[in-house]
Amino acid sequence: MRLNIRILDKYIFREVFQSFLFAICAFSAVFIGSGTLFRIAQYITDYGASLPSIIKIFVFSLPGVVMWTFPMSMLLASLLTFGRLSSASEITAMKSCGIGFGRIAAPAILLGFLVSVGAILFNEHIVPRANTAYRNVIYYEIEGNSGMKSQEHLIIKEIEDGAIQRLVYARSYDAEQQRLTGVSLQVFGADGKVTYVENAEYAEWTGSEWIMHKGDVYEIADEHLERRMRFETQVLPIQKDPRQIISEQKKPEEMTMRELREQIALMQTQYVNTSKLETELYQRVSIPMASLIFTLIGVPLGLQPTRNSSSAGFAMSVIIIFIYYALMTMGNAFARGEVLPAMLAVWLPNIVGIIAGAVLLKRASQ
Repeated sequence: MRLNIRILDKYIFREVFQSFLFAICAFSAVFIGSGTLFRIAQYITDYGASLPSIIKIFVFSLPGVVMWTFPMSMLLASLLTFGRLSSASEITAMKSCGIGFGRIAAPAILLGFLVSVGAILFNEHIVPRANTAYRNVIYYEIEGNSGMKSQEHLIIKEIEDGAIQRLVYARSYDAEQQRLTGVSLQVFGADGKVTYVENAEYAEWTGSEWIMHKGDVYEIADEHLERRMRFETQVLPIQKDPRQIISEQKKPEEMTMRELREQIALMQTQYVNTSKLETELYQRVSIPMASLIFTLIGVPLGLQPTRNSSSAGFAMSVIIIFIYYALMTMGNAFARGEVLPAMLAVWLPNIVGIIAGAVLLKRASQ
């Protein structure tokens, strides 16, 4: 009996996995056709983008597209697989052999969990790098920009032997004046703690170095302020010109979770609103986990002993996907508007999904 159960587990797991791969291809094709190809056409028309550049942006855009298809692909895979098994009376045959609902659903739920974990790792290690490469191709190869753009919230790090030596934060950079505004320099000791802080109203690039204006110097010992001095001008000890600084900056979607946490912590010390970054950070986990949640919803919807369960479940999946992404959009607005704590707002659609999945699983098991 145990051998038969293992064969059954492998059978269901394989069927769901094959449907999952099909769903990823189908949804990715929809996203690429409605978004990526349209942007590629614009780059060809507006900038005369070359074939190698077009191939690059197409390849680099794929990880971000595929990332969004994981949850809906698991939902569709669960519905298609269990809908087919139900319409072919295979579910009824399994139950007649004494196999319970939990045993039947287990392989799909296991796959949903594995996809969620894999999606978190994929979203952490692959997607940010692909987004950075995509931006560089657009900015440097296609648009052909050689000048620097003005930006907000810049972070400059100087690392030696794997340890951070200096960390500079600037609220904004004015490309026309080559000026950093709201500058804060932190110097770290051998123990990794801040020993020295400089704050300045602004810093200007002279062509060879950065000069800070109108600031304060703080010396710190044992996490307590020891001495404070004012200055009118002071050299900012970083060996990077404006081009190097701007090229190193990353957008939130190009950062890893560790980089996001570090930037949030730094910006909070400067009393800057970090709701956008916090939203991005929590979504790195909440969106991949939707794959498991959608599996919990899809399995009981597919496990219906009727001939029309597959078509009805597919129609329901469209509604579920729409509701989920509508809730996600609303949660993002709540998080960035500080209506709700960022973590709660971002996890709102998953909380609703867990409740819906629990209700459906309970009904299916009865």
